[in-house]
Amino acid sequence: MSCFSCLTPHGKDIKVDVERSGKGKSKVVSGVFVLVENEKLNGNGHGKNSSQTSDGGARSFPFRELATATRNFREANLIGEGGFGRVYKGRLESGQVVAIKQLNRDGLQGFHEFIVEVLMLSLLHHVNLVTLIGYCTAGDQKLLVYEYMPMGSLEDHLFDLDPDKEPLSWNTRIKIAVGAARGLEYLHCKANPPVIYRDLKSANILLDNDFNPKLSDFGLAKLGPVGDNTHVSTRVMGTYGYCAPEYAMSGKLTVKSDIYSFGMVLLELITGRKAIDFSRRQEEQSLVSWSRPFLKDQKRFPQLVDPLLQGRCPRRCLNYAIAITAMCLNEEQNFRPFIGDILMALEYLACQCSNFEARVHNTTSPSTLQQT
Repeated sequence: MSCFSCLTPHGKDIKVDVERSGKGKSKVVSGVFVLVENEKLNGNGHGKNSSQTSDGGARSFPFRELATATRNFREANLIGEGGFGRVYKGRLESGQVVAIKQLNRDGLQGFHEFIVEVLMLSLLHHVNLVTLIGYCTAGDQKLLVYEYMPMGSLEDHLFDLDPDKEPLSWNTRIKIAVGAARGLEYLHCKANPPVIYRDLKSANILLDNDFNPKLSDFGLAKLGPVGDNTHVSTRVMGTYGYCAPEYAMSGKLTVKSDIYSFGMVLLELITGRKAIDFSRRQEEQSLVSWSRPFLKDQKRFPQLVDPLLQGRCPRRCLNYAIAITAMCLNEEQNFRPFIGDILMALEYLACQCSNFEARVHNTTSPSTLQQT
């Protein structure tokens, strides 16, 4: 999970009440899950092997098992690295393959984000959210154990591809967008109060072998406004390039902040460009700034499309996808749609794209965008 200022280069409602009291302690005062660093989370480093929480959620692992699972955190097992720390592929004593994230004690993120991650993923369960299997707090070690996602992140399949790596097809990109929207719709609409993700980006969308997406990294997640409140005020955190402009300027956070970030992911899926890319010319470094003129002129829509698609994109579907993206990226948050409406639109788009693919199956590969 990335954690730095945006201003720098199962069906039931879920109720969460997080209260921080004193250094090193975080509690959920809901009777569902309670974490206290020196007690519940085995602060002495000697917990029961594979113990479970009283609600059947995440397990508490002894450090020794996780060290063995990763062969003492060897470089050969390293599969990723971010603001939280390093992520290793491991195999538990049960034989299950997992991803183990180790907190960087000198990093930008700390115990509070660790606690939020455990709490959120212990309470929130959906097919499009990554599954938290367990955690470990042995001494100053803080580790999280997740299901292993074999295809890595969406970022790995969009940017800086090796010449021999197959780019994502148009239909696969739409499939990923639909799944990510379903995960976000669960957070915004099924949780009570709603959960604002706050760090939606391509690096945090993980993929299984069939390119089904799952949202990951919930350390920056916040509970949304309740009652008559229109927003929650918080320190501006997230990832540069994905933050909604009103949140970056005021610190006022709403579910519409996530919608802007989702729009950025859609724009990356369409263009194959990064939200921020300092390797490009100055006028092209910010994806949203570069794309604004194209988003306003339908005749220029084809110029936005990822060249790696080689025109394999039905024009009608492209127009629809860009229209959804443009609405999500509206600079006025009140004019951005809610995630439920976005999901309905994307599911319709996915259906149209599948119908088109069926009609043109086994035809010769187009060299330009399909004018359909």
